Amino acid sequence: MPDIDPDETNEWIASFDAMLDDRGRERARYVMLRLLERAREKQVGVPALRSTDYINTIPPEREPWFPGDEEVERRIRAFIRWNAAVMVSSANRKGLEVGGHIATYQSSASLYEVGFNHFFRGKDHPGGGDQLFIQGHGSPGIYSRAFLEGRLTEEQLYRFRQEVQHGVGAGLPSYPHPRLMPDFWEFPTVSMGLTGINSIYQARFNRYMHNRKIKDTSQQRVWAFMGDGEMAEPESLGAIRIAAREELDNLTWVINCNLQQLDGPVTGNGKIIQELEANFRGAGWNVVKVIWGREWDALLAKDVDGVLVNRMNTTPDGQFQTYSTEDGGFVRDDFFGADPRLRKMVEHMSDSQIEKLPRGGHDYRKVYAAFDAATKHVGQPTVILAHTIKGWTIDALEGKNATHQMKKLTPEDLKKFRDRLYLPISDRDLEESYEKTGGAPFFHPGQDSPEIEYMMERRKQLGGSVPRRVLRASSLKLPGDETYGELKQGSGKNKFATTMAVVRLLRDWMKNPEIGDRLVPIAPDEYRTFGMDSMFPSAKVYNPGGQQYDPVDRKMLLSYKESTQGQMLHEGISEAGAMASATAAGSAYSTHGEHMIPFYIFYSMFGFQRTGDSIWAMADQLARGFLIGATAGRTTLTGEGLQHADGHSPLIAATNPAVVHYDPAYAYEVAHIMQSGLERMYGADAENVIFYITVYNEPVSMPAEPDDVDVEGILKGIHQVGTAEGDGPRVQLMGSGVGMPWVSEAAQILADEWGVRADTWSVTSWNELARDAVAAEQHNLLHPTDAKRTAYVADKLAGVSGPVVAVSDYMRAVPLQIARWVPGDYRVLGADGFGFADTRPAARRFFNIDAQSVVVQALQALADAGEIPAEKVAEAAAKYRIDDPTAVKDVKQEGGDA
Repeated sequence: MPDIDPDETNEWIASFDAMLDDRGRERARYVMLRLLERAREKQVGVPALRSTDYINTIPPEREPWFPGDEEVERRIRAFIRWNAAVMVSSANRKGLEVGGHIATYQSSASLYEVGFNHFFRGKDHPGGGDQLFIQGHGSPGIYSRAFLEGRLTEEQLYRFRQEVQHGVGAGLPSYPHPRLMPDFWEFPTVSMGLTGINSIYQARFNRYMHNRKIKDTSQQRVWAFMGDGEMAEPESLGAIRIAAREELDNLTWVINCNLQQLDGPVTGNGKIIQELEANFRGAGWNVVKVIWGREWDALLAKDVDGVLVNRMNTTPDGQFQTYSTEDGGFVRDDFFGADPRLRKMVEHMSDSQIEKLPRGGHDYRKVYAAFDAATKHVGQPTVILAHTIKGWTIDALEGKNATHQMKKLTPEDLKKFRDRLYLPISDRDLEESYEKTGGAPFFHPGQDSPEIEYMMERRKQLGGSVPRRVLRASSLKLPGDETYGELKQGSGKNKFATTMAVVRLLRDWMKNPEIGDRLVPIAPDEYRTFGMDSMFPSAKVYNPGGQQYDPVDRKMLLSYKESTQGQMLHEGISEAGAMASATAAGSAYSTHGEHMIPFYIFYSMFGFQRTGDSIWAMADQLARGFLIGATAGRTTLTGEGLQHADGHSPLIAATNPAVVHYDPAYAYEVAHIMQSGLERMYGADAENVIFYITVYNEPVSMPAEPDDVDVEGILKGIHQVGTAEGDGPRVQLMGSGVGMPWVSEAAQILADEWGVRADTWSVTSWNELARDAVAAEQHNLLHPTDAKRTAYVADKLAGVSGPVVAVSDYMRAVPLQIARWVPGDYRVLGADGFGFADTRPAARRFFNIDAQSVVVQALQALADAGEIPAEKVAEAAAKYRIDDPTAVKDVKQEGGDA
């Protein structure tokens, strides 16, 4: 860049040189760092530093006044620490031994307690309250605080990890599980890595609701607690650029850097805090490091040569972990003894004082300063990197590699722990409790004690206890039957795909004055793929910065439009991000008291397979909404090949108890299923379920809804769509989704060419039929003297004639789920194996799921039953060449390029 004022430039350089000469390199370096920091605060475009020295970001002179009673809060921490450790240790008494984690909370107690006493706002706060993502392994500490607050009983603490043996719900789950404690936990977090991405998209969704004027979320903050080892999960850091790009200063991450993962150091030869600082700074976050406790301040003030800072910078994490387990003499020799200037700094200190030099994450005032800075920072998300020791305050656990797996404390361990916490528990009481129950006694100072009065008053001032999950959303008025009339009319002479049926209905919903604004369309860079680009001009894509450019297609009718008030969430190529948005939207009824209806549409192969863990967490969070698996099936998107060919998502969906899966074939089925989804999830008796609907890109003729349509059958999983007239051999043909046209064609071929009558059935949900049947058998097992329940599919097929042949565009295991309850001979065809690129006819002939293959399978079943000669089966197989995909190389297809 040209120098427009060389004289001024030279004055600045001369001033810097003078400071360097007079005050030394360290002072010059400090001033330069402060200038760079100030430039960033003032949004001057200078490159950011990747990392700073291994010291606290906030120097002592910039620490705020601490407004609490530190001694009272220390005692509160001691009570909580004790009860948290005793809870886990008791859960591992002989004969029970259900596991748990002691060390994680002990290292992070100060981090949480600063928040609980001074920052975390509850649901009764005028601003709506904060949202806390608690580190999963730290749950014992959260339960212990709730016990002191009177929210949990001593009996419940004693039943940690014993959720059914004392009666369902009488114990406590191991981790934060809203589905298991729906009045307590708000966010499930123990699926490591998901806390990061889910908290980012939760903070983003808060802004989305605010910008769309659905709710004022300006005073709500998202706090997410994680561990440094957890940062190795790709999901933990994978979305941090989103938070910076959207300037989510309503988000604070607190990373407990105890330098240990489950088996050993996070990075023994390196420095994980420095690595993380570089990652977050590079991504555009505000980084606050809390590394050293206040006792280090005086030593750092003496460090005029920078030798101490240099030693801190160059000592690897593995060595710091060793220092946490050694005595002060070892630390004096190994850490300070490397340089005479260092040794002189601590010559006035005893070995005991050196041993007790604390990490910053255990210093209440240092942590308070970091939290205070985070809440006041504008324009960036903040990450607090807090240096701690795993198992802090428990001599038997502190800093040891095996700490994470140590779950039981001996009486001697507990006595030392008690003494360190200064708790008024006698040896006799401890020993008697240990002998009687296998564990130490819990401690409560009494409801009238100064400590309890203090903590309850702090929570009252901050808006009530947290975590806490409440339901306060007003009911929605749902669209009436007339909304679904168009889909029930069928396609007439035209054809369209079930994907378009679903999208058409979404458009109608978005026009509805009652629920239109509540819908949240979500897609991972695929709106155009699913024919939803027509929504861009009206609904617009959400962007907190609006649209600050002229779109390249601005002159076109369907121009790409972004807006601060946009309704559509366009997540880029990130199914994980889309799932996080769906989860935030689907749980808004509890987190915000506002019903939102996520409508997440995606390539079905990249939904359940890629983000099944996120969907499991969404179910745990009691979220609701629609997941639309478009371009479903093994053979409908065959041009894309193996990794786009979904032949198994219904099986993965079946593993999630909250997911209701449907595979509709016709538009009128789509109408009833979508209407049912709205009513079940958002009606008067709302259920905490998720509707997963697989739809297809293949255009087919859509029949009009029959006058005698079996709505119950559609919603329960099976209804009859065709009854063959006349006499002769008879079969039952069943299909789902895009397989129904093959079933209809096969029925026609059987009648025209082989004299066989085929009744046809549309199976809208193999999964729901199987669940119903399993539920019937479970009821009969538990109520042996009651009238026997029967499976719905068995009732529907009772009395039918002939063998049953089922086919779908999924692997055989999908329709085989109901095999046990189908009366008579049951044959199944499916697309087992990997997919590949070719036309639909070729792929279906290869997998033997096309109409001709269904015909041969039906004839074979009849021959095995002795109703037709076996020769006819061989004749049909040869005639249709079902073993030869080249036989269909000239068959045309349409709409296969989605």
